[in-house]
Amino acid sequence: MTPTLALVLVLALLVGVSLGLLGGGGSILTVPLLVYVAGMDAKEAVATSLFVVGVTSAVGVVGHARGGRVRWRTGALFGAAGMAGAYTGGLAGGHLPGLVLLVAFAAMMIVTAVAMLRGRHGAAPGTGDGTGSAHRRLPVRRALLDGAVVGLVTGLVGAGGGFLVVPALALLGGLPMPVAVGTSLLVIAMKSTAGFAGYLTTVPVDWALTAAVTSAAVAGSLAGAKLAGRVPAAALSRAFAWFVLAVGTFTLLQQAPAELRLPALAVLASLGTGAGLCYGLVARCPLRRAVHSS
Repeated sequence: MTPTLALVLVLALLVGVSLGLLGGGGSILTVPLLVYVAGMDAKEAVATSLFVVGVTSAVGVVGHARGGRVRWRTGALFGAAGMAGAYTGGLAGGHLPGLVLLVAFAAMMIVTAVAMLRGRHGAAPGTGDGTGSAHRRLPVRRALLDGAVVGLVTGLVGAGGGFLVVPALALLGGLPMPVAVGTSLLVIAMKSTAGFAGYLTTVPVDWALTAAVTSAAVAGSLAGAKLAGRVPAAALSRAFAWFVLAVGTFTLLQQAPAELRLPALAVLASLGTGAGLCYGLVARCPLRRAVHSS
């Protein structure tokens, strides 16, 4: 085993842990991992990530189902609409330039990170164990529309799975957050399968590497599922969001023309330093209010 492959597998293990703990973060980390560490081109990385996350999510559903944290009807309805959107996105993504896919992917990462830092909204209160049975009747038309849109994004750029699905399930169906996370894994598995099928019509896949990365991610997801509830979710989610923001910014900079990278990096560093000082030292800093507002 080469050092590069070993690093890829270790990172894939951590991707799985993220998926098991948070119900998301799979593709949003797998694509940069495959592009910048494994050396895949953008289209192959997106296609491979859909397979990895689809299988990992399907395995993760089992543990959540045993704990009663999966709403099968809600997940199947949302996931069916998502599969149609994801297959369409996968077909379209196979014909788009890699630059376009990576820029869109980086933008999705940044938007996702900001949304996470502002906090997940709409989580319905459940019972003491967090798997409350009370939830609203799912509005079918809205679920189909939202599922199709989220699926289209997932299939197109291989991102926007769990961190879009979880809030949507919590808002539409009034699901408690642990149940929304468990149900999201069912939806992600369905959408990723359809998106991968769309890409498979035009993009070749390295099955040996894909199988190795998938195995590592599955092992990580099983570990993450066991840790769920034992790790402070809010702190973990916030730390993960900052990491996603950093990786998204890095990915966006990598796609910029070479002569613009250094000036852009300098501007971002200045903005980051100013924001950090404001957040840490100014009690009435607007950034502090924006991040902690709910």
